[in-house]
Amino acid sequence: MNKTKSNRLRIFCSLLFCFIIGSKIAAQSVRVSGKVLSSEWGSLEGLTVIILPGNLTTITDKKGHFYFNNIPKDSKILKINHAGYLPYEMKLSLNETSILLPDIFLKPEIKELQEVVITDHFGLRRKKEESLNIETVNSSFIQRNLGGSLMQSLQRIPGVKTISIGSGGSKPLIRGLSFNQVIVVENGIKHEGQQWGADHGLEIDQYAVNRVEIIKGPSSFMYGSDAIGGAVNIKPIPTPSKNTFGGSVDFTGKSNNEQFGGSINLFGRNEKWFFDTRMTVMDYGDYRVPTDTVHVYNYAVSLYKNHLRNTAGRELDLHASTGYVTEKFKSVFYVSNVYSKSGFFANAHGLEPRNVDTELHDKSNRDILMPFQEVTHTKISNTTSFQLANHQVETQLGFQKNFRREWSHYVNHGFMPPIYPDAMYAPKDLERQYDKQVFSVAVKDEFSLNKHQISVGINAEQQQNDINGWSFLIPAFTQFNTGLFAYDKMQLNELWLLHGAVRLDYGKIEMEQYNDWFPSEITENGQTTSQYLKRSEDLTRTFNSFNWSAGVNYTPGKLSLKANLGTSFRIPIAKELASNGVNYHYFRFEKGDPNLAAERSYQLDLGMDWQANKWSFQLSPFFNYFPNYIYLNPTSQHDIYYGAGNQVFEYEQSKVMRYGGELQTRYQFLQNLSVEILAEYLYSEQLSGSKKGYTLPFSPPASVLFGINYSPQIKNLKDTYFSLDYRYTAAQNQIVPPEKKTASSNIFNLALGTKLKTGQQDFIISLQVQNLLNTKYLNHTSFYRLIELPEASRNIILSLKVPFLIHKSN
Repeated sequence: MNKTKSNRLRIFCSLLFCFIIGSKIAAQSVRVSGKVLSSEWGSLEGLTVIILPGNLTTITDKKGHFYFNNIPKDSKILKINHAGYLPYEMKLSLNETSILLPDIFLKPEIKELQEVVITDHFGLRRKKEESLNIETVNSSFIQRNLGGSLMQSLQRIPGVKTISIGSGGSKPLIRGLSFNQVIVVENGIKHEGQQWGADHGLEIDQYAVNRVEIIKGPSSFMYGSDAIGGAVNIKPIPTPSKNTFGGSVDFTGKSNNEQFGGSINLFGRNEKWFFDTRMTVMDYGDYRVPTDTVHVYNYAVSLYKNHLRNTAGRELDLHASTGYVTEKFKSVFYVSNVYSKSGFFANAHGLEPRNVDTELHDKSNRDILMPFQEVTHTKISNTTSFQLANHQVETQLGFQKNFRREWSHYVNHGFMPPIYPDAMYAPKDLERQYDKQVFSVAVKDEFSLNKHQISVGINAEQQQNDINGWSFLIPAFTQFNTGLFAYDKMQLNELWLLHGAVRLDYGKIEMEQYNDWFPSEITENGQTTSQYLKRSEDLTRTFNSFNWSAGVNYTPGKLSLKANLGTSFRIPIAKELASNGVNYHYFRFEKGDPNLAAERSYQLDLGMDWQANKWSFQLSPFFNYFPNYIYLNPTSQHDIYYGAGNQVFEYEQSKVMRYGGELQTRYQFLQNLSVEILAEYLYSEQLSGSKKGYTLPFSPPASVLFGINYSPQIKNLKDTYFSLDYRYTAAQNQIVPPEKKTASSNIFNLALGTKLKTGQQDFIISLQVQNLLNTKYLNHTSFYRLIELPEASRNIILSLKVPFLIHKSN
């Protein structure tokens, strides 16, 4: 008994001692937090906050918040110094253990001195703070590298390529993955079109893009399914400054396809209400290639004046946003409508490329004849964010309607009737129609807890996709997805930053039965009957997935190291589960597998970044493993019902290993002269299945870009630049039949631009010459690569941007 009492006494004394020591430590340290803003720009990110004595520092996050934990109670002064703002200093009175300071507003510094250029290092800062490989570009980068579409304008970034569809459309290809393996996010809403088709471009107006973040690698813990290969995150346009009214006008002309058009923007704001509008109009003709003959599956097709007949198009995009903003509340409504009409290369559509009225097509290089596509993409969304104590809450509501029609002359194949029935439910020339409607909702909460910056959220999406037309490829379907995630970023100290994330997802897809609208003759046991063949069964599949991600950043001075290990997943789409028809663009019969499992990926990403006075060096290697990659496999079978014996391709799954990386290095020879090297490499191999030992289809070859940039100081001009790029693309000999090997290529691109000021008005001028030497070469990832179609010939692009500010009052 005495021994028990003695033990209890020792335990009590130990607890009392710990309590006294803990209380003493707590009494000697304080937690201080606050927020830094400016009246013009709102929350200020990336500012250094200092507490003296002790010279303790921290950095404000993207909401302007800063946090100090366990600072000495004898700390006396808080200081903030930032370029463009007056120095700020506050005396501290630390009478409590946790203090929330009132919002700190920095005042702009106004000096009538020589011109000062402030360089934004936001992209570099983001790289150091994220364990994933992220590239950030702004609207100036897009204008300087303007292509026929947004993704074509981003191709200079290592690891980013496109599947191009003529001169006016493309889809993203990140480290060799595309289609439903890469997602695009616009204003916080996942862009939902018919991204499963190689000939379906991205319905995004590049003139309406202000800043783009490209995540190279799996991003499912943030975005859910379809982000297994990466994400293109198009950030919202910044809120206009208070009491302003202005805008900009863009004019663009291109020589290759004789494109002309532009975009006009108007914005305005009083104290709390603002609006932003834009209209973009484009019109272009058939584009040219540096050859007068192409071979469409061994048939020679002559080109009239090097034009690809029927590749002309036009585009009309409308955007509007309006919102209400205060220091702790912001709500923005976005509405957009993107419309495009573009032709398909007439000799590469359908089963008989020779049956083309060349005389009709060659009369004009600006008309759009059959076959062609029309796409209208409408978006309506609201993003609302508000602050509750230490929590930053954001809600998003979205609606999208993607209405796509593909028009083509009716040509009977197989047992289709020779004359189109008058009583058919679809118009005679409507080959295919897809009508997708999407409703989405998301809620996210960001808050800080000691050294942790935590984000938790939930999102859900409901899709309804209807079909029409006389040709069948995929069935109508409905799909529901929802996910719950938590992400923690922990700042251990100035050198170490840890990341951790988990996500739980659920998905359900329901496909409808589809029967041919015409009977086919079926012979069984010597008996021939006429039947309406069933192309698609009623099918319901559900999927569950748990994913995680863990990363670390280490930043000792000029060197920055990072690593991230995580999993991603992707729900099979309707095309992979239930396609059963001829894809006339590829001259093949595609067949889905209703038993496919959800695609899963494991990936390790590494990163090294070194910045010195004249040197910068970035290396981003990765290793990726798929235990069940979904791919379209060519078989020995041939279709006998719907065409001229097209080869049958079936969706299958196999184990796949991929690895590679990107290299970026830059050296500043002189103040105005620099050189850079941008390189990328990807290797992929199927480890199982009928194509074991082969690579993956459309794998981009290795390439390296050498660039030289000269930025002279010229009187009356600003931001003048001259640049010359030389890109060497290696041969791609690792293919999956019926792919063909692609030879190496050497391409030169020239760019120059400046900002001219007349009075108070700026004129931003840029000029590009793409494919400077008019080289004939093939792009292995192009939509038209299978018919040996070379890339566009020399293209001169002239762009003029005129920003204006009609009213501004302090």
